[in-house]
Amino acid sequence: MNRRTFLDFLGKGAMVASLAPNILRAQQLFFQEFKGIRPSDEDELKLAKGLDYDVIIKWGDPINSKDFFGFNNDYTAFLPFDAAQPNDGILWVNHEYVDPFFVSDYAGEGEKTKEQVKKEQYNVGGSILRIKKNNAGKWALVPNDPLNKRITGQTKIPFNWDQPIAGKKAAMGTLANCSGGITPWGTILTCEENYDIFYGERNFKDGSLIEKRAFLAWHKQFDNPPEHYGWVVEVDPRTGKAQKHVALGRCAHECATVKELPDGRLVVYSGDDSVNECLYKFVSSEPGSLSKGTLYVANVRLGKWMSLDRSESPILQKLFKDQTEVLVRLREAARFVGGTGLDRPEDIEIDPINGNVLVSLTNNTGRENWFGSILKIQEEGGDYTALTFKPERYLAGGKDTGFACPDNMAFDTAGNLWFTSDISGSLMHKEPYTEFKNNGLFLVPRTGPKEGQVIQVASAPSDAELTGPFFAPDGKTLFISVQHPGEYSKSMEELTSHWPDGGDTIPKSSVVAISGDTLEAIQGIS
Repeated sequence: MNRRTFLDFLGKGAMVASLAPNILRAQQLFFQEFKGIRPSDEDELKLAKGLDYDVIIKWGDPINSKDFFGFNNDYTAFLPFDAAQPNDGILWVNHEYVDPFFVSDYAGEGEKTKEQVKKEQYNVGGSILRIKKNNAGKWALVPNDPLNKRITGQTKIPFNWDQPIAGKKAAMGTLANCSGGITPWGTILTCEENYDIFYGERNFKDGSLIEKRAFLAWHKQFDNPPEHYGWVVEVDPRTGKAQKHVALGRCAHECATVKELPDGRLVVYSGDDSVNECLYKFVSSEPGSLSKGTLYVANVRLGKWMSLDRSESPILQKLFKDQTEVLVRLREAARFVGGTGLDRPEDIEIDPINGNVLVSLTNNTGRENWFGSILKIQEEGGDYTALTFKPERYLAGGKDTGFACPDNMAFDTAGNLWFTSDISGSLMHKEPYTEFKNNGLFLVPRTGPKEGQVIQVASAPSDAELTGPFFAPDGKTLFISVQHPGEYSKSMEELTSHWPDGGDTIPKSSVVAISGDTLEAIQGIS
């Protein structure tokens, strides 16, 4: 598929057509009656009337003769083969972290064995799957297809950088794979978020290891340096070849949202998903490059992008020995140049109609921001390379709007905004989150009598969150992950969820395909 066709498949060309008068009328008539669903605390994936789902794949399902689908699936991306085969293509799925209780039979007593850690390492990373619609019109895995592959915590992945990172040119594996993005040439950007739960973090003052959050404790069996993780990783889904992009910096990356400029250069937005951390933008200096360019951090108070190029900053020159150290110690460098600490910046999407940049800020309980918000960034003059911008709150979570803790976002073919919620399992069903019940999926219509309102369209099973929403090119399917159902189970005899198989089965993270008349009516698809 050529680049222009691929960009059209991503929906870049669909928005103008969506504004046709007949489509607008159809949407407006539909939204007069559409009410969505109420919050639910049931152990099932509940959907609004006119929506149905099919499970495509779940944890442990074989994908070829030797590999199986990983744990805690998150970001999804569907890449059709070409315009003539829109219902046949590659599905990429992130695998974020593991629950040792289910994955490695580790109950928390004593030290894990190396074999237990290896099981956990295999279950993170990502899955490359060929899927297509079968004769019944349902999406399904093509078993044993040569494209079906796994990228894991054991896969050797080189750094795309001219200097070694912590003494090496390559890392062992990718992990903490949360959200992501797609390049204009059809590769996947998978983002390493909470890397410190695996190998800890470095105390750069004395070189010691900080183990405070490393509850998976892989470092006790594998002495991989923490500096090898926290990067944006590019994966070619056709070959499985991968590389870690040092130029995009090291932090708890939630996503990497790419905008291609008319001259072929790239702008990549990414958030550091942790409380009081920052929003970043990389602007390439060469067409199609993810290694040559300048990384900036947002000063939201001033509406300015602050350069993290050491050669341009006296304070960075004083405190860091070279640009590599700036990028490895990105959080520190961002503070020194004036980056604004935000309320857990997670997913980022570019509005396909007006070009604004939306950033989900999940919450910040330390600041008593319990419900989070969605931030709107208007780059000066609509120029994505601009160094000034206007920040504005787009949506505020809370009881008035009916949602809390926004996380992953997606735009459909008509430009409607969809987003998921991420209420922590430890706080779910407790004040101040009681009335929101389970996590959900929400819709913000772009037109009609409910324009700008928040409508809940799905509710997740017990303990779960919905992640990685991604629309098929024709808008008739929404791929989405159901992650960590039953995460707070105390034992196999006291499981909090039995989704998706029901009965007495163990819960399994799964990817589903949502479809139905309602999905098409929302977008004005006839």
